[in-house]
Amino acid sequence: MTPTNAYAAPAAGAALAPFQFNRRNTGPNDVKIEILYCGVCHSDIHQVRDEWGGSIFPMVPGHEIVGRIIETGSDVTNFKVGDLAGIGCFVDSCRTCPSCAAGEEQYCDNGMTGTYNSYERDGRTPTYGGYSTHIVVDEKYTLHISDKLPLEAVAPLLCAGITTYSPLRHWKVGKGSKVAIVGLGGLGHMGVKFAASFGAEVTVISTSAGKEDDARKLGAHHFAVSKDSAQMRKLRGEFDFILDTVSAEHDYNDYLQLLKLNGTLVVVGIPPNPSTVNAFNVIGKRRSLAGSMIGGIRETQEMLIYCAEHGITSDIELINIDQINEAYERMLKNDVRYRFVIDIASLNKA
Repeated sequence: MTPTNAYAAPAAGAALAPFQFNRRNTGPNDVKIEILYCGVCHSDIHQVRDEWGGSIFPMVPGHEIVGRIIETGSDVTNFKVGDLAGIGCFVDSCRTCPSCAAGEEQYCDNGMTGTYNSYERDGRTPTYGGYSTHIVVDEKYTLHISDKLPLEAVAPLLCAGITTYSPLRHWKVGKGSKVAIVGLGGLGHMGVKFAASFGAEVTVISTSAGKEDDARKLGAHHFAVSKDSAQMRKLRGEFDFILDTVSAEHDYNDYLQLLKLNGTLVVVGIPPNPSTVNAFNVIGKRRSLAGSMIGGIRETQEMLIYCAEHGITSDIELINIDQINEAYERMLKNDVRYRFVIDIASLNKA
């Protein structure tokens, strides 16, 4: 067992504080990673505060993990000591169901094993995430990371990146597509970068008029303020595809009306309460309301290769671990451009 320093939430809603636990020994198929950076996802806040229910405490959050391999198991063939590696939102799955067989482990019929706030396949051992100095993971659930990009800015690709890349690829967004990205936060800014890179004509729709300059710098061609009813009326029937990244309360009906015939609105944000959808907004032009959740290991690796080839990273603010509670409060106020990333070296010092 490896003593591991971390920051953890001791109970629902409690401030995160220093915590120590033991990582398992490196098994034959495992790699041990020295964590260098870990992104901070809005879902960390939801789970630390038990807003989705079923949270496991003490909880060490973090599922946007990049670092360097410092030990490999005897049967590991895909990695070696010294390699850069990443861990995303899950660290295992049943491996036998149709979803796993298709490389869609995130939709495992028997439930994926989350990187944190979950249980190992034994159903008893809790998982601890990336707000920590080390992690041990099976090589099949570990990702290769290029050295071409700033490592700290790569970390959020493991969640914010793949969460937006996957639906854009699944619905074949590209040249000739008219796309709207709803919300310009941690997810939305990555959606803009990918959609623009894929050749789509991109419009950002935001509640904040002050984000227009940022939207255009990120690659958007147009910008609209969702609170401006006149602007929203002009956009009715405009888009082939809309990616809704907003996790705050809002009305999907407002955006369904913006779709063309056969258009699709894909939800990746998670508002706190259920929404009501007017059937006429769906059936009128054979529109679709769909959802998407991260990506499998194969697709996430594909995304990381694409990002390395095209110079795509997240826009980040690097913080020390002792700033994490303040960072959570700032995230709730949308006071970050656009993703916090923890320098894990600061945890070693703490």
